Amino acid sequence: MTDTDPTEEEAPDGLLGWCLVANVAQETASGEGGLDIRRGTKHFSAGTLLWIPPVRWDPGHGRWRAVGRHRGDGRRYVNMVVRADHLENFRVKGVYSEGLVRGLNGYRHDPAAPRTLQNPWTRERAQSWADARNDLREPVFVDDRPYALPRVSVPNPPPAEIQVDGETLHLAHYGPRGARYSRTPPPVEWTPEP
Repeated sequence: MTDTDPTEEEAPDGLLGWCLVANVAQETASGEGGLDIRRGTKHFSAGTLLWIPPVRWDPGHGRWRAVGRHRGDGRRYVNMVVRADHLENFRVKGVYSEGLVRGLNGYRHDPAAPRTLQNPWTRERAQSWADARNDLREPVFVDDRPYALPRVSVPNPPPAEIQVDGETLHLAHYGPRGARYSRTPPPVEWTPEP
């Protein structure tokens, strides 16, 4: 996916930097087994634009720091840690707002330089992250164990059958934690003869 914003050479006046952005997914799964489905997240409505600064610290596997307008107070930018799988439609956008710069900088914001991003993305790096996140692949588990060598992944949604090392694997379950395949074929439904 490419962005339609101007390139570095043709950057418009007022551009303060580039940033990776994404929208909060329409439906997010949480709770035990991912069975609690809700619109958006606790802090952000579905479709909210979130600005994702470059990673300075790791808040946990599959979680990223994001800046956006809170569900309850849509005027201010707030910093939150969100699950990466609750985000969709990754792309690159230009930063023009001093308020957004303050949110992206966080505790490193320098009031003497309110228009300076402390840890900026390059446009190319942000675009490569966006492309990688938009082409998600699901991990494969065979008989409830990760399929180790070679590392296998499938597209989303996963196919009903895959061939790995000459072996046919059958889709047994698909959920928010990946595709579960089995070596045993699914049972054939019995139908009585008329």
